[in-house]
Amino acid sequence: MVNNGVAVGIDLGTTYSCVGVWQHDRVEIIANDQGNRTTPSCVAFTDSERFIGEAAKNQAAFNPANTIFGTCIIYAKRLIGRKFSDSTVKDDMKFWPFTVVGDSDDRPKIVVNYRGVEKRFLPEELSAMVLCKMKEIAEEYLGKEVKNAVVTVPAHFSDSQRQATKDAARIAGLNVLRILVEPTAAAIAYGLDQKLTSSSSGEKIVLVFDLGGGTFDVSLLNITKNSCKVLATAGDTHLGGEDFDNRLLKYLVEEFSRKHGKDISKSAKSLRRLRNACEKAKRVLSHSAVTTVDIESLYEGIDYHAKISQARFEALNLDLFRSCLDTVEKCLKDAEIDKNNVQEVVLVGGSTRIPKVQQLLQQFFNGKELCKNINPEEAVAYGAAVQAAILSGEGSQNIKNLMVLDVTPQSLGIEVHNDGLMEVIIPRNTTYPISVEQTFCTGYDGQKYVRIGVYEGEMPRVADNNLLGEFELSGLPPAPRGKDEILVTFTIDANGVLIVFAEHKISRLKNSIKIIKGGTLSEEEIEVMVKDAEHLKAEDEEFRKKVKAILAFEDYIQNMKAISQSNCMLEASVKDMLNYYFKEATEWINSNKDAAIYEFKYKTLQLESICNKLIPGSEGMEIEEYE
Repeated sequence: MVNNGVAVGIDLGTTYSCVGVWQHDRVEIIANDQGNRTTPSCVAFTDSERFIGEAAKNQAAFNPANTIFGTCIIYAKRLIGRKFSDSTVKDDMKFWPFTVVGDSDDRPKIVVNYRGVEKRFLPEELSAMVLCKMKEIAEEYLGKEVKNAVVTVPAHFSDSQRQATKDAARIAGLNVLRILVEPTAAAIAYGLDQKLTSSSSGEKIVLVFDLGGGTFDVSLLNITKNSCKVLATAGDTHLGGEDFDNRLLKYLVEEFSRKHGKDISKSAKSLRRLRNACEKAKRVLSHSAVTTVDIESLYEGIDYHAKISQARFEALNLDLFRSCLDTVEKCLKDAEIDKNNVQEVVLVGGSTRIPKVQQLLQQFFNGKELCKNINPEEAVAYGAAVQAAILSGEGSQNIKNLMVLDVTPQSLGIEVHNDGLMEVIIPRNTTYPISVEQTFCTGYDGQKYVRIGVYEGEMPRVADNNLLGEFELSGLPPAPRGKDEILVTFTIDANGVLIVFAEHKISRLKNSIKIIKGGTLSEEEIEVMVKDAEHLKAEDEEFRKKVKAILAFEDYIQNMKAISQSNCMLEASVKDMLNYYFKEATEWINSNKDAAIYEFKYKTLQLESICNKLIPGSEGMEIEEYE
């Protein structure tokens, strides 16, 4: 592949995101401006500015209605590519402190208040904000623009969800080289760690158990020297750390009600503070037998204290933990592989640190030691960065020949006879690239055309599945029912692009459709959102510049005040005059927060001119510029 510049790997996680790049013959996981190698998938809006990442999460408890946590963010990721009318969306909304509404196309939109104005964002837009943050983190580290990326998604994401993630990347100014599923990315990291991809004899059947903040995936893979082949995958978009937090949250809300006779769920702010405490408690209980939840003035001035044991946390979530094993069984069954033939069980995702999850999984595999060698929070970004290096031509000799073979997350098929039924052409968990042919006959006498609808899904009726596209084969010569044969070919290339080709065998009439797999957004909508994203970024930069100007002005006031007060050569009348100017400048700042940047700089220069006249030696003092 032609090298079009550096490419990064981005793990767009439900609770935390991570970015890596291939450099110096290895993957570098890039730290953010706070020095952390993972960044909260969180966006927040206030009366004055927009926060993304660490800053957004830090103020979540005080601004719950305008903080979208978890990407597409924890909840935006659960919304992306879905309809507002989906029952799963309705169920999730019960736990959200922010408002979600449907638009005219039944797409969910998240409502926030930004700078005193109500705004409605599609999940793709919010995901784009997090992706943009990861892009900026990479650019700051590399010192150059980043345009290309491999972005990861849960293995069981539908086509529309995967394409919605691509749309989000486009809005963020990224060209997606490939959408890579999270367990496969983790398997690449594992294979490199174990040197399986560079050993001629290395070959393993590996099960990747990926339990993150908001999604759960299980993938079975065959890892060899030159390939990482997915054999089967299964998962749940509604199972993860947030669900465990919700169980604990519900328990503590009920306990608070029993103790104090008050319903804390009426306060979004109190609920957010308690949710944060639940998340912290869950993390502590991964390595301690007991922890406490202490929150001062949680609700109506009431201080809250609760002791939570590891046993209590496990009891609250035991059915969810056990459901993970059902998914493991399903994956093994789809691959037709016995659990005793699995050579390694690799843990990925922060929630795999929960002791009970590890215990149940180890018991399921008859006491097999679980692989904890790779960092569960960084493994997905690591694998994505490797794939990005291969696709961009940056990879070294030991990875450049590595081939990643993925599987179809859902069955693909057609409706031919307008009977409402779906004929499966490519079953789910089929490895691609692949080409499959199937012959169909006309449905009635004298049939002149055939409409071919292309669908994905597991339901027998096409109405319950997702329509990817449709086309017609028209002008067929009249013939009795069942006499005309039509050859339909499904071809999926290495990038997951589906082409459906149909040919009338007798007349050689043919037609085809290329499922470009666009998301729910039109090109026009994406263009508008790209401009909106650029506008929001410009507003953020303008706000940062204003903050710098204010800080520079305030610091100059304080420095001059300290110098004037300590200068014994200044007369008392001069000091009084300076104090008057300092007070006047401070009051002006407090009363003019909305003033333009040039006004703050002008006021600073005015005060500097006065100080230069009244304070000997101050002429050489520069006003500090904030970076």
